Amino acid sequence: MSNRALSLLGLARRAGKLSWHEDANLAAIRTGKASVLLLAEDAGSSTAKKYRDKCLFYNVPLILFASKNQLGQAVGTSPRTAIAVNDPGFAEKLQELLQR
Repeated sequence: MSNRALSLLGLARRAGKLSWHEDANLAAIRTGKASVLLLAEDAGSSTAKKYRDKCLFYNVPLILFASKNQLGQAVGTSPRTAIAVNDPGFAEKLQELLQR
């Protein structure tokens, strides 16, 4: 797991380029605002299926990454199941870091 990616998530949050509530995430996917969706590796199966299906339908890249606790800590909130990155620059850098 990449600590640099988690740090970048914190930076993206401070820049206001993330959404992390389920309704906001799904709206970002539907409207094309989400550049990538990060899904916690320990997400529940029905929640994971909902996000996978939405991302597939709206052609948004989905990356399984970290645990819910780690995602929540990275953005300074309670545990998060999914985080939508709503900025192409942050999304590209995150994907680059996570593909290594």
